[in-house]
Amino acid sequence: MILELLRSEGIDESLIRGVEAFRSDHPVDGSVSARVPVPRYPFYGKDAWEEALTALLCGENLLLVGPKATGKNVFAECLAAAFARPLWDVSLHVNADADSLVGADTFADGAVAFREGPVCRCARMGGFGVLDEINMAKNEAIAVLHATLDHRRAIDVPGYGRVQLDPATRFIATMNHGYAGTRELNEALASRFMVIAMPRISERNLSRLIAREFPSLRKKYADQFVALFLEIDSKCANSEVSTRSLDLRGLLSAIRLAERGLDAARALEIGIVNKSFDEFERSAIADVIAARVPRGRLFGE
Repeated sequence: MILELLRSEGIDESLIRGVEAFRSDHPVDGSVSARVPVPRYPFYGKDAWEEALTALLCGENLLLVGPKATGKNVFAECLAAAFARPLWDVSLHVNADADSLVGADTFADGAVAFREGPVCRCARMGGFGVLDEINMAKNEAIAVLHATLDHRRAIDVPGYGRVQLDPATRFIATMNHGYAGTRELNEALASRFMVIAMPRISERNLSRLIAREFPSLRKKYADQFVALFLEIDSKCANSEVSTRSLDLRGLLSAIRLAERGLDAARALEIGIVNKSFDEFERSAIADVIAARVPRGRLFGE
């Protein structure tokens, strides 16, 4: 399915052959095969795909940078699926420390043993590790990743030795400049990634996504949902409203509720409008919805 998506996007055939060769050269260990993702949503974007595939085939790690609703995590999941690699999601929240990433001592059968953290297990099993919101992590947590992410491709575990990364291991970090608690990435860490600036979803690609997810939705209504999202995106870009209501997941979930039979306006209210806690902003978004989306049932008519 995912390779068919690449071909439908017009990806260079030599890159697709490279991905197929990578799959053949690096079979997945059966103990982690359940971690190979089957993406719920496709990622559309020829340029981003070609940049990412080229970098990963060359053994590089990726940093996906972009504002909200650009599909960073969806893209990371699709990349793992394309290469048929087990996926580990590592949330780099402010309380993440070295032990939570690499591992720590624990008791097993009455003795002290090493309990692997997600980064260590991903490295050993040849996985793709998604370092989510990497610019929220504390310096002491990130410092342990430096040798992992550069040419040394190793993790030093105090008291247990050195873990070399499997040749298939790659790390994909994501970051968003706009979230509370984020900061600039230091140069030493940024230099260990190839950086892809994630584009905002285009009108054409959003139309393709909605048509794929909701084939029974009439085109005139699908077009209004696309226009609604793009209008909210424009208001966010112009600082008229915050990004709280710019929620592609929320839009798709609202359409799913409408498909189930809920009034479309009410579905959008709980999927998008109510995610803002400012009364003025909620009113502004509700006005946009009222002008774009008719009340009542949109499916089965």
